[in-house]
Amino acid sequence: MTSLRKLGSSDLEVFPLCLGGNVFGWTADEATSFEVLDAYAAAGGNFVDTADVYSAWAPGNKGGESETIIGRWVKARGNRSDVVIATKVSQHPEYQGLSAANIKAAADASLRRLDTDYIDLYYTHSDKPEVPVEEIIGALDELVRAGKVRNIAASNISAERLRASLEFSDREGLAKYVALQPHYNLVSRDTYEGDLQDLAAHYGLAAVPYYSLAAGFLTGKYRPGTKVDSARAAGASKHADTERGQRVLTALDEIAETHGVPVATVALAWLAAQPTVAAPIASARTPEQLPALLGVANLTLTEAELTRLTQASA
Repeated sequence: MTSLRKLGSSDLEVFPLCLGGNVFGWTADEATSFEVLDAYAAAGGNFVDTADVYSAWAPGNKGGESETIIGRWVKARGNRSDVVIATKVSQHPEYQGLSAANIKAAADASLRRLDTDYIDLYYTHSDKPEVPVEEIIGALDELVRAGKVRNIAASNISAERLRASLEFSDREGLAKYVALQPHYNLVSRDTYEGDLQDLAAHYGLAAVPYYSLAAGFLTGKYRPGTKVDSARAAGASKHADTERGQRVLTALDEIAETHGVPVATVALAWLAAQPTVAAPIASARTPEQLPALLGVANLTLTEAELTRLTQASA
């Protein structure tokens, strides 16, 4: 049985791979999403990430499709207490921003779609510097006190705003961020390493990185001169022709061969081994894509392998 990881200072314990729900209701229909969720849970997975805006960008969608599918799955399986559900506020077309009124209204809407009484981890999806941290934390604290949210977290936030938020929570004795969701992977390190990572370490926040596989580039299927039929191909392909991208792929290929595992597993294992990281986020459109992601739970890279990847990605 894969050991769970403590999520920062919270009482949550999570599987070392967080399943991304951005594809549910977008590139994975409801039936396929159920299959992916079932396979993830069967492997011991218990940490599912979504957002109220997923997947408003898809034709015909309004936002909230992913939450609705997850809510129906949890209801059908009767496993709410076994699943750590994380969702986010600020980007839904009908619930834009981080005003106190919007945070509370958006949370109620998410609770309805998820068909649950509480959200385990509630992120501010994208910080809004025009809103005082006092207003944001105050609203989140009310949700925690009301029992609608168990823990709060932040994503896409500057080090300065994160520090101000944490200091305000400490000063006023209010709910405090326990996790941070940064953009972080082998070909995007400066988006987290430095001030944000240092702050997370100082305050005991857990990092739950998104774009863990660089929109699919770190699965190894995007190579110079190859075309991949994927909704994320443009985002992934931009790394294929860079010198760093090639260095990283070479190192990943060699280490993956040594362990007899997919390239994606190695990329996730490097991320999972970084300071403060509790569980990288990765999504699967089909159950067949899951094993390469789930493998991170059982792969421990040597110090030499970690160093090789760190140097290749510098």
